Amino acid sequence: MSVLSPSRDGRRPTAVPSARTAPSGRARRAGPRVGRPGAWWALPALAFFAAFAILPMGLVVYLSFTEWGGLGDPRFIGTDNWTRLVGDPAMHRAVVLTLVLSVSSWAVQTPIALLLGVWAAGRQRNRAILSAVFFVPLLLSSAAVAIIWRALLDPNFGPLAQIGPLIGMPGLDLLSDGAAAFGVIVFVTAWQFIPLHMLLYQGGARQIPASLYQAAEIDGAGRLRAFWHITLPQLRNTITTSSVLMVVGSLTYFDTVLILTGGGPGTDTTIVPYLMYRVGFESYQYGYASAIAFTLVVVATAVSLVMVRLTGFGAMRSTREGM
Repeated sequence: MSVLSPSRDGRRPTAVPSARTAPSGRARRAGPRVGRPGAWWALPALAFFAAFAILPMGLVVYLSFTEWGGLGDPRFIGTDNWTRLVGDPAMHRAVVLTLVLSVSSWAVQTPIALLLGVWAAGRQRNRAILSAVFFVPLLLSSAAVAIIWRALLDPNFGPLAQIGPLIGMPGLDLLSDGAAAFGVIVFVTAWQFIPLHMLLYQGGARQIPASLYQAAEIDGAGRLRAFWHITLPQLRNTITTSSVLMVVGSLTYFDTVLILTGGGPGTDTTIVPYLMYRVGFESYQYGYASAIAFTLVVVATAVSLVMVRLTGFGAMRSTREGM
């Protein structure tokens, strides 16, 4: 393709190739192909997902229609496990406790992580150092975190043995009371996972254009108004991302409950994942445990889809949204 340019005698325009014009059809075909990669690039990931997610899930669905104690062949029993699941009082109580734990975890972790993340978004060196310190709990495994806090809360050998008498509560044992043990689980999981969500909010806050705050400052807005009218709206997709991770993650808390409370006292902290463990690995009812496991997967998937749908997260178009 070319553009017209006057000739040297000024009478007749001549065609001059332009450096900004598109290449010819042959050149376009001969040049490097730019665009989306082919579907074959996704094959390794799809194979990995099929081997370690789809296939095990298919086996779980199959076992949910059988009776199997771990030895011999599974015996097909139809929908008996699913019928039992619907009418099981232990399952009903576990579902309620799981919902309460999810809501409590979100209510505790979201405001703290949001404020810490916005604060850590500053470029000061002290904030960078403290952010690194805050991030340490996330480097530990859930089992290690639960063991540490169980030792700290031990009424005989932990710090509570000395703190209890000082506050007029000798023999203070938080893990022996149902409500207190549930609160301990909420606190310990928040202590471990708030750094992750703080990191999300820190990245999101750093994406907010500084010109918005400069304009607000010129208009006389204080920090609180700037936070309410600029920071929060700009972080709406980050809040959705963090909330989905938080709620779905809380539906799968297991090792923390196993080590800290063992589902007790009684069944006061027996949430659905721990009930699945007890049914499968203590009662050896793998068919019924499979029904519980598949229900948990379906509920977690449905909750995440509903949250994405209701919040408009799926309508994001920019890659910088949701940071």
